[in-house]
Amino acid sequence: MPDLALTPLISLIAGVVILIMPRLLNYIVALYLIVIGLIGLFPDLVR
Repeated sequence: MPDLALTPLISLIAGVVILIMPRLLNYIVALYLIVIGLIGLFPDLVR
């Protein structure tokens, strides 16, 4: 079995899931923005 890189595999799976369920993309983007915003406001939480 060939050694696959993890990032392209995750990207491919995520792309297929988003094609099947496009509304999921809204939740993923919203969650990402919330997490990045919280990390920006409270950088001590990351430690």
